[in-house]
Parts: sequence; structure tokens; C-alpha cells
Amino acid sequence: QVQLVESGGGLVQAGGSLRLSCAASVRTFTLYAMGWFRHAPGKEREVVAAINWSGGSTSYADSVKGRFTISRDNAKNTVYLQMNSLKPEDTAVYYCAAAKGTYLYTQVRLYNDWGQGTQVTVSS
Repeated sequence: QVQLVESGGGLVQAGGSLRLSCAASVRTFTLYAMGWFRHAPGKEREVVAAINWSGGSTSYADSVKGRFTISRDNAKNTVYLQMNSLKPEDTAVYYCAAAKGTYLYTQVRLYNDWGQGTQVTVSS
């Protein structure tokens, strides 16, 4: 099991930036692909970005391409989500999650370990 703790959320004006971090407590971080997801009121949880074990492969939701960047530092057991040009529609609780395996996973159901979430609010 992977213990995940997110940080970095907050309130920001439209057009601003935030950087989310997710620290993983696990013996071998490189056994896991990682993902960032978000859940807005009245909507289903959706994948925002995903990254494979090495960081060599990434995937993004169409709504965030060109604005968000996912990365990981395996030496620090941490995954990041840099969010630029934020829009009010990005407002949600953001979660990081871990999926054991060597591929790039973009489906919610493939992720077994989840953090507690961090609120991101973008004001217009």
C-alpha cells in the first residue's frame, strides 16, 4: 500500500499558477505509475494527468494540455503538477493516486491508492 499526501492547493485568480506536490511513503516508488485527478461538485472524478514509473511517458486531459505539466522525482518519492493559466473551471479537489505497474495508466479504476485531496479554487 502507498501512503500519499498532497500539498500546494489554494485560492488563485484566473490566469495564475499553482504547483501541487504529492509525497509517497512506499519502499519502491518506481514500481508505480502516478496520476493526478480532480473532482468538482456535480461532476465525476476525472484524470488530469498521468506519468509512468520513469517519467518518460505522460498523458493529459484535453482540457489541460499546454497548461499543466506532470513530473516526478523518484529520488524524493514525489510527483508534481504544475498548473499554469488557471481557469475558474479548474476549480476542484485534486487527488494524486498510484497504480502499480510499468505502463501509463489513465483510467480511474486502475488506481488503488489515493491521497486525501487538496482544494484548488480559481476565482474569475
